[in-house]
Amino acid sequence: MLQHRIAIKIAFFINGFIYANWVSRLPRIQELYQADNGTIGFVLLASSIGAVGAMPFTGWVIIKNGSRRITLVAVLLYCIIVPVIPFMPGIAALIGLYFIMGIVTGMLDVAMNAQAVMVEKLYNKPIMTSFHALFSIGMMLGAWSGALFTELQFDLPHHFIIIVIIALIAVGWASRNLVRDRPDRSVKHDGPLFRLPNAALISIGVITFCCMLGEGSMSNWSVNYMENIAHASQSLAPIGLSAFATAMTIGRIFGDRIRLNFGDRKMIIGGGVLSAIGLSISLLFPFPYSSILGFFLVGLGLSSIVPIAYSIAGNAKSLPSGVGLAMVTTVGYSGFLVGPPIIGLLANWQTLQFALGIVLFLFVTMILLGIRYKSQN
Repeated sequence: MLQHRIAIKIAFFINGFIYANWVSRLPRIQELYQADNGTIGFVLLASSIGAVGAMPFTGWVIIKNGSRRITLVAVLLYCIIVPVIPFMPGIAALIGLYFIMGIVTGMLDVAMNAQAVMVEKLYNKPIMTSFHALFSIGMMLGAWSGALFTELQFDLPHHFIIIVIIALIAVGWASRNLVRDRPDRSVKHDGPLFRLPNAALISIGVITFCCMLGEGSMSNWSVNYMENIAHASQSLAPIGLSAFATAMTIGRIFGDRIRLNFGDRKMIIGGGVLSAIGLSISLLFPFPYSSILGFFLVGLGLSSIVPIAYSIAGNAKSLPSGVGLAMVTTVGYSGFLVGPPIIGLLANWQTLQFALGIVLFLFVTMILLGIRYKSQN
């Protein structure tokens, strides 16, 4: 069981590591293609459409092919796509590339979480948060990596190729130790290829949406906020993202233990309150170090909410784990991916501070939904 657990953690780590590396260079990508915030918002929206469109189908694809195979195919495609980002001939081609990348990352998210649910069932205790901790560690190190490559003035192609080579080495080991679930060829497909969340999962899905929209906004726009609103230097700006990812890591390392002691409802409410306080600090005091502190508190508050939601969905007794996860990730992950481009469009219309104020409103909504969650247990 330990090898399975480590292999799945590697998949989570690689996902976060690659993601944070290209996100940390988003201002440079923006310069390369001479794109304003609104245009980059459309680029990110293409990724959103690809991921949200792919996720509902992924539960069915996992049943037919097994989550191990889908995890490996998706992570390998991700490693191939990212180094191509600087070589697109224009914005239209970049949008197309991000659409494909969205499909890949959407399938990867569902498949690797399905793997994690299988291992959690073997351990017969909450361990989902520990897997997501590795995603956060990957993001944290990826953000530091992005800051380092920026400080050393590496161009985008060399930066992305180096981090992908590192990722592929790790994938080589993990590929031999993922859970070998067999495709269920006996399952006949009589209904639609995908399902939306049912009544039992819709509430947790909306909570996940609010949380993941916050995660996506911090991941995609914190560096931009640090540079253009808090007026941090180019080498200091990625530290805001790193602070967020570091806090996510700390929260997820201890999240399973805290969940056992306090329960899901208190975790959701407390996390929502902490994230709202953190974002308020960043917006009210737009200076480099106060913004870093605010992003840290946001990461700490959001850290355990999504793993709890995935665990609930993956362990739903009335559904296969892949299907339950696909339901919740369809709603929740759409926030992670649709949120950032909307933030970009709002920032282009008003300011980035105004746009992130909408995220603060959603954190309050998440708190209220968490208060109601008790009546659903």
